[in-house]
Amino acid sequence: MSTAYEFVKMHGLGNDFIIFDCVSHPYNIEHLVQAAPTLCDRNFGIGGDGVILVMPSLKQDFRMRIINSDGSEAEMCGNGIRCFAVYAYEHGLTDRETFTVETLAGVITPVMLVEGDHVKAVRVDMGEPRLERSEIPMEGPAGKVINEALTVDSATFQVTAVSMGNPHAVIFVSGVQEFPLAQYGPLIERHPAFPKRTNVEFTQVVSPTYLKMRVWERGAGPTLACGTGACATLVAAVLTGNAERTAVVEL
Repeated sequence: MSTAYEFVKMHGLGNDFIIFDCVSHPYNIEHLVQAAPTLCDRNFGIGGDGVILVMPSLKQDFRMRIINSDGSEAEMCGNGIRCFAVYAYEHGLTDRETFTVETLAGVITPVMLVEGDHVKAVRVDMGEPRLERSEIPMEGPAGKVINEALTVDSATFQVTAVSMGNPHAVIFVSGVQEFPLAQYGPLIERHPAFPKRTNVEFTQVVSPTYLKMRVWERGAGPTLACGTGACATLVAAVLTGNAERTAVVEL
């Protein structure tokens, strides 16, 4: 016997998700987890960068699980938590404009910026970046990874590694639009140096206050935006002397 599941499709800056309300409905969680690659297929499914499960939590107000389009589970997703927050508020799961969400990266506290009955924007503190190699995680000696050479095929890139609860490898390039993202993104994502794989951000420094970024997301491939990636990119830009501590990141 088949089971009907209701979903909502949402996106943050084009980073799109299929959202299931597992608070209001007794859905089979593992069924949804296993079905994520099929659901996310853009030709034969609903289409999306991932599946987000809005779940109850024993410790916080809610729990978020995010399953990438390849079926792997992510610790955290910046645009995903913003969509999660809007869904929870506008669908009456909470009437609070600030609440806590349990994630694999820790507790995240989104803040709704409400006008009338609708959320105009969501502000999220992504937490303190983690810079020690073991926290990324990345193979090699203890310490920070700043402008470290990483060889992929016949090319060598200078990588700065940052964890925002999930791993990021940030690489600065001169022309980000022309950069062959699809060629090097998957190779770096699955490079042996990253035992849990990694998100990869290719970034062009336009000025110390303006960065352009393209992302190859771990488990999802090329996406239009990545919230944790934008944070990691600015952290890496500051560490390498490429940016000031406040900057615009164009995705």
